[in-house]
Amino acid sequence: MSKLRKRIIAGNWKMNKSVAESKDLAADIKRELADCREVDVVLCPPFTSLSVVADAVDNTQVKFGAQNMHWESDGAYTGEISANMLRSIYCHYVILGHSERRSYFGETDEIVNKKTKAALAGNLIPIVCIGETLEERSAQRHKEVVKTQLEGSLAGIDADEMKRVVLAYEPVWAIGTGEVATPEQAQEIHAFIRSVIAELANAEVAAGIRIQYGGSMKAANAAELLAQPDIDGGLIGGAALDARSFVELVRVAQSE
Repeated sequence: MSKLRKRIIAGNWKMNKSVAESKDLAADIKRELADCREVDVVLCPPFTSLSVVADAVDNTQVKFGAQNMHWESDGAYTGEISANMLRSIYCHYVILGHSERRSYFGETDEIVNKKTKAALAGNLIPIVCIGETLEERSAQRHKEVVKTQLEGSLAGIDADEMKRVVLAYEPVWAIGTGEVATPEQAQEIHAFIRSVIAELANAEVAAGIRIQYGGSMKAANAAELLAQPDIDGGLIGGAALDARSFVELVRVAQSE
């Protein structure tokens, strides 16, 4: 990993944890990681728990983020949340274009692009997700798919703005399946993503942008993955729902 880039471990709790459970989980994580400065630690609970998690990690090094947002600042968009609303509770990050949003809710690169621009305008750090399905990987189309997603999701975003973006490569076939890309497979795509960013922006932005791995990373496999030069952290699903496993994973990121 480059010294230019600080590692980032983000826990995506997805549609899990009640308000009370979220409060307890955040408190347990805070107890262990309140002073963690070597790694950026981000907790992304459901919308209903954002405020209690915000309170739990207040005045610590642990940040929090949302799992989604709308691209408009306000209006008749029933069920949606805007960047302004997230910033009003001092939210720092927002996950955009997760494969589950793309596959279950029909989010396109164009939609992810609008959300990314709105997040940046709203002073949020977008974690923009890209990644191929098993079918696309089997057909040897994974690089083509990832490049298309990057070009579409980051269209019209200038080099200075792109410095504030975090990317998450999530091989869709490795999410929640227990399957994990080998460190070599993951590194190959992370390096490829960096080369695409160099084309879209410039070499300086490409060298500085952080790219997380998002496919069943846990403490047991984190060291091998994080040892790769272009893997800068993880977007963690299942292992983020248990304080001990999440803290253990962050400890690996701290020590590697």
